Amino acid sequence: MSALTALMEDSASVTVVLVFATLLFLVLLFKPSSKGNKYKFPPGPRPWPIIGNINILNVQQPHDTMCKLSEQYGDVFTFHMGTRKYVVITGYEAVKQALITQAEEFGERGITPAIHLFVKSKGLVFGVGESWKTMRRFTLTTLRDFGMGRSTIEDRIVEETQRLLDVFQQHQGKPFDPTVNINSAVSNIICHLVFGHRFEYDDPVFLQLQRRVNEVIQLIASPELLVYNLFPKLGAMLADVNKIKENLEKNRSYFGSVCHQHKAELNNNDLRSFLDSFLARQKEEESRNTNTYFDEENMVVTIANLFAAGTETTSTTLRWGLLFMMKYPHIQEKVHAEIERVIGKDRPPRYEDRKSMPYTDAVVHEIQRFGNVLPSNLLHQTKEDTTFRGYHLPKGTPVIPLLTSVLFDKTQWETPYEFNPGHFLDAEGRFVKKDAFLPFSAGRRACVGETLAKMELFLFFTALLQRFRFHPPQGIRSEDLGLSSLPGLTNLPRPYELCAAVC
Repeated sequence: MSALTALMEDSASVTVVLVFATLLFLVLLFKPSSKGNKYKFPPGPRPWPIIGNINILNVQQPHDTMCKLSEQYGDVFTFHMGTRKYVVITGYEAVKQALITQAEEFGERGITPAIHLFVKSKGLVFGVGESWKTMRRFTLTTLRDFGMGRSTIEDRIVEETQRLLDVFQQHQGKPFDPTVNINSAVSNIICHLVFGHRFEYDDPVFLQLQRRVNEVIQLIASPELLVYNLFPKLGAMLADVNKIKENLEKNRSYFGSVCHQHKAELNNNDLRSFLDSFLARQKEEESRNTNTYFDEENMVVTIANLFAAGTETTSTTLRWGLLFMMKYPHIQEKVHAEIERVIGKDRPPRYEDRKSMPYTDAVVHEIQRFGNVLPSNLLHQTKEDTTFRGYHLPKGTPVIPLLTSVLFDKTQWETPYEFNPGHFLDAEGRFVKKDAFLPFSAGRRACVGETLAKMELFLFFTALLQRFRFHPPQGIRSEDLGLSSLPGLTNLPRPYELCAAVC
C-alpha cells in the first residue's frame, strides 16, 4: 500500500511539474524580452504560439484582411507572421508619412526567407544597401539616356501599338483572350530599352519567358510560400518553392546567355541598350576596382527585374482597362467621343494629346486606381531604430505600407469602391491630380519605370479605343461581367474573352 501511495504521489508530482513548466513556457513566450522593452509596437490582434496571426489571414487576398484589421486597430498596427512582428501602415496620411516624410527610415527593402532564397538581395526590386543604391542610380540614368519618358521611346511605343492593333483586328470581331498579345506588346518596349531589339509575338522563347514570369507572380503569394517563410527548412518539400526557383533559374540562364553574347560583340563607341551600357560600366569598374557592384549576378538579376516589372504591371493594368470598358460601356462611349474630337481616326495618338483629353486621362488614372495592381505593395523594413506615430520600432522591422488602403481611402476618394473617372475631374471637366494616387508606391522605393508606364498606358489604351469598340462575347451582358481577381503578388483579372469591333 505504501508503494502504491508513493507511486501516486510521484505521478502527482510529475503532473504538477509538467503543468508548471507549461505555464512558465507560455509566460516566457508572451513576455516581452528585455530587448523588446526598449521598443513600443502598435496594437494588433493577439498572436497564437508559433503561427502568430496566420489563422486570421486571407492567404489569397491578404490586403483584405489588413484593411479590415485597420478598422479595428487604426492606421498602424502589428500583425504577427509566425513569431515575427510586421507593422502594417494603412491610409493615405500614414503611408505618406512613412514613405515620403520618413523616406530614409522606411526605405529599406524587407527580405523574407523566400526572397533571400530567390534573389539574395541583388538587383533592383529586392536589392538592399549600397548595391541597390548603385543599381537604381545607374538604371534610372541609363534608361533615360535611351529615351525613357522622351519622344524617342514614344515613337517605339506608337509603332508597337500599331502592331498590337493589327493582331487584334485579325480576330475579325470574334471573341478572344487578349492576355498574351497585350503582354507581348508591352514587354517589347522594355526589351527594346534593355536588349536593343523586340520579339515577334509568336516567338517561343519570348512566350516562355513571359509564362515563367506570370507563374512566379502567382506562386509567390501561394500558401506554400507562406509556410516556407515560417519554416524555411521545409523548402525542398514544397513544390511551389521549387517551381519558382526553376522558373527564375531558366529565365536568368537565358538572360545570362544574352549578356555573354552582347559582351562578345560590345563596342564602347556604339552602345545600343541598357545591357551594353552595363557591360561597358562593368569593364570600366573592373579595370580600376575589384570590389564593384557591377558583377555578373547583379547584371542578370537587374535585367530579369526590368523584364518582369516592365511587362507585368502595365499589361495587367491594360487588361483591367479593357474589362472596365466592357463593364461600363457608357464610359467607353465618352472616351470614344473625346478621341474622335481631339485626334480623329487618321493619325495615331501621341502623349502630348493627353493635355487635350482630360476625360481619357481621368479614365486611365481610374483604371490604375480601381485595378489596384499591387495591393499589398512590396515589403519594406526600417533602416534604423525609428519613431513613428508614437511607436518606437527596432531596426529591421518588416513594414507593409498597404497601397490598397490608399487607393480606396474613404477620406481621399468620393466613391472609393466604384469605378468613377470623376475622381480625377473638377466641376468643369478639367483633369486634376490627386495626392492619394500612388499605384507606383512612393519615396525611395517608388517604381523606377513610372514615367515609362504612364506613357505606355495612355498610348496603348487610347490607340486601342481609337480603333475598336470592345464588348463581351454574345450571350454575356456587360453588367454580368465579374471583376474578381486571381491571387498573386499582383492583382490579376481573371481570364476573359472580348470582342474588338472596328470603329
